Amino acid sequence: MSTSLALLFAQKTWSDTELLDALDALAAAPPTQPGVDVASALHAATRTFNHIHVVDRIFQAHWMGQPHGYAATNTPETPTLAELRSQVLSVDRWYEDQVAQSSAQQLSEALSFQFTDGDSGRMSREEILLHVITHGAYHRGNVGQVLKSLSVAPPRDLFTRYLHTTQPSRRTGSGGG
Repeated sequence: MSTSLALLFAQKTWSDTELLDALDALAAAPPTQPGVDVASALHAATRTFNHIHVVDRIFQAHWMGQPHGYAATNTPETPTLAELRSQVLSVDRWYEDQVAQSSAQQLSEALSFQFTDGDSGRMSREEILLHVITHGAYHRGNVGQVLKSLSVAPPRDLFTRYLHTTQPSRRTGSGGG
């Protein structure tokens, strides 16, 4: 098991949960701003989050050597936030389990697969994990920008914030930086 990967996937689950919480709060109590279509913005944010999830599922299938069944990197229909939450957190837990169970040798194993556009690909299991982490972080930032456009402060999706929130003793350590 890679401790660094384990921390990154724990942070992913934490970040996904915080952002889904923010979207739920927005849906429950949308701000009223003249000229701002909150429903469209919330739909765009949900579509983007669904894209993250679909790509996570596609690479999950690559990891397992199974067909993913997706023709694109998003679904034609947009799930509800409740459906999306359930699916996202289930896949997040799956990735955390894979990281916990994988040896360095397993992580270095190269897998061949086909992208949704039909092109072939080959990545190590570790590279798949790194792609899932960076892809999700990038698009959570897109969702955060949608929230900002509605004057809603997005959760701070920072690794340092995750560490200090989940391990408060790190704030009392000595040293510079």
